[in-house]
Amino acid sequence: MKFRLKPLQQQVIVITGATSGIGLATARTAARRGASLALAARNGDALAQLEQEFGGDAVATVVADVGQIDDVARIAAKALARFGHIDTWINNAGVSVFGQLEQVHPEDHRRLFDTNFWGVVNGSLEAVKHLKARGGALINLGSEVSDRAVPLQGMYSASKHAVKGFTDALRMELEHEKAPVSVTLVKPAAIDTLFTVHARNYMEREPALPPPIYAPELAAKAILFAAEHPKRDVFVGGAAKAVSLGGFHMPALMDKYMSATMFKQQQGEQPSVRARSDALHQSDPAQTLRERLGSTPKVAESAPYTALSLRSKPLLLALLSGGAAYAAWRMHARGKQSALAVL
Repeated sequence: MKFRLKPLQQQVIVITGATSGIGLATARTAARRGASLALAARNGDALAQLEQEFGGDAVATVVADVGQIDDVARIAAKALARFGHIDTWINNAGVSVFGQLEQVHPEDHRRLFDTNFWGVVNGSLEAVKHLKARGGALINLGSEVSDRAVPLQGMYSASKHAVKGFTDALRMELEHEKAPVSVTLVKPAAIDTLFTVHARNYMEREPALPPPIYAPELAAKAILFAAEHPKRDVFVGGAAKAVSLGGFHMPALMDKYMSATMFKQQQGEQPSVRARSDALHQSDPAQTLRERLGSTPKVAESAPYTALSLRSKPLLLALLSGGAAYAAWRMHARGKQSALAVL
């Protein structure tokens, strides 16, 4: 079913996990472009700062835990009470745990799934109640690990696989109903956010993200493009596409590559602090609004693959995918990811 999505400046957009990282970058970009926003997060102080930053009547905030159905219903109710309707719903909230699966406490596994998977389910099912009547966009945040698991973030990988399966199934059901709802799965590569700081850590050293690492503004631009243009999938960073293709076309080789590199690349130089704070079970107590962690100077400020793929015709997209597949092969052949930085 073909339908048009509204220009961003005419939209009411719900964003979960709106006070840091990709969610914060998306909220700020959308605000600059004139959208009305309903922003949700667990940290009420951070939300209050964000409301003050944006000012005016074009923002509403809700303290909510997306793993709780009643909280998600309150997000929708606040958006409707303030603006009267919802045009785009972005399920962005997410958490992670670093450590080998056998070492992680079961309650931490469950909490991760409550946020990453059930948070998306709760948000999506609440969103479509309202989007089906007027039309709009549902945008779910997956990951490059939606298609290819990595060690030391096994349950995070599992949750993002589950998000992909749920999102794909919901999309097909809505298409069968001919509902005017665009359903997009966004799959970012490593992004320079507070992801590692907020993650629970079972490793001896502090968590790190494998390169290449992309700017959160690139993810925000891709998400908001999908809010205006129906897209099935969006990869943020050519590295994400390369990892996906590598996992699909040469899974055994990717297993070996991941085993050989990911244990080292996901651990930093600093020893882990005993009883370090994180944001798994409770919100980050810090009140500073931060999009980026800024721990590395080598952050990709552009993503040519993503920029081209968003507007490309099928033939060009196939050529781009071929380039990403070649990069994935080179990544395995060289045992490093430098070949992906240009994508």
